[in-house]
Amino acid sequence: MDTAALIARESFVERSARARVAGLLDEGTMRELLDPFERLRSPWLGLQDIVTQADDGVVIARGAIDGTAVVCAAIEPAFQGGSMGEVGGAKIAGALELALEDARAGKPVIPVLLLETGGVRLQEANCGLAAIAEIHAAIVALRAHVPVVGVITGPVGCFGGMSIAAGLCSELIVTREARLGLNGPQVIEQEAGIDEFDSRDRPMIWSLTGGAQRHACGLAETLCNDDAREIANAVSRAVAAPAREPARLRDIDANLARLQAVDPARRAEAAWVRTAFASQQDENGSPA
Repeated sequence: MDTAALIARESFVERSARARVAGLLDEGTMRELLDPFERLRSPWLGLQDIVTQADDGVVIARGAIDGTAVVCAAIEPAFQGGSMGEVGGAKIAGALELALEDARAGKPVIPVLLLETGGVRLQEANCGLAAIAEIHAAIVALRAHVPVVGVITGPVGCFGGMSIAAGLCSELIVTREARLGLNGPQVIEQEAGIDEFDSRDRPMIWSLTGGAQRHACGLAETLCNDDAREIANAVSRAVAAPAREPARLRDIDANLARLQAVDPARRAEAAWVRTAFASQQDENGSPA
């Protein structure tokens, strides 16, 4: 990208969850469901003297992208690190389950998930985990009918149980600023030690869990710059595509074989990981 284009572009990462959704939808089509005026706050955070938020950090909206009906679910990274609790998780699960009902009735609505989350909220872990399991089940069921589009941009990334939700999407869009992993850097360091993973080593972290690396390893289909227009175009293409199973979901045996070939005693390095988990190619020769 040249200097002029770099200056002219508008950051998607710096937008709030609500602004991200509004920027993806056709003008005049956005209709927010269970908005902040419904006052659906977490019933648990207040009991622990933690300030709540009226939408519990999750924005759900119906609308259209290039005329195609969609439902967007966006997690707000500025509230509790995008953590998933009972209310926010139920909002996403409910939206997906309603989309599944529409799909089965012959009225397809494409789900678009803007995933910016550290995973389950520790203050309400069991409720959050139950909601995340419902989200997983709904995504799997929806993939038989419509594409399920996931987007990870930054700065929080996507970790914990919601990283599994990202992996279940039929199309995953990431930026270089994004991160994707089951466990976050501090959790890995706490459990395996600083020699295994230094949570302060930002270049190392992005070299292993950053969007460019995940795309190179075939764990994400599309890599974008942090440009609102570029990301919107990528989402539009994904929404218009037919429902399909990407290689990372089809080739379970091949992925298990890769895992079995990995030496867990060897410290991971970006180049080695790319070699071990090389991108799969679809029948047209492009990244699947």
